[in-house]
Amino acid sequence: MTIPTHFPNTRLRRLRRDDFTRRLVRENELSVNDLIYPVFVLDGENKRQAIASMPGVERLSLDLLLPVAEHCVKLGIPVMALFPVIDPSLKTPDGMEATNRKGLVPRVVRYSRKSFPI
Repeated sequence: MTIPTHFPNTRLRRLRRDDFTRRLVRENELSVNDLIYPVFVLDGENKRQAIASMPGVERLSLDLLLPVAEHCVKLGIPVMALFPVIDPSLKTPDGMEATNRKGLVPRVVRYSRKSFPI
């Protein structure tokens, strides 16, 4: 079997045809700006609770969460995703606790914004 010396005879440029396709197939770049840090928050003070299904990950109360937020700011991570633990007695079929201004997530957001203004 002989391989032609001028292979390929046709240069396939379909992946360079337009800007959209070039951007689609170019190499990926990942930076700290692309990261989101998940945090698990529970109500109370000075509480730390291990999550059995995720070794090394803990639920933290608000006072213990702020040093974590400070560390994220120092690293340049732009976003923290909050995963709250809501007391079962506050859960309703219509999810009214989500609109409670004194609820866990709004308190965490207010306190975080005070400590780390945008």
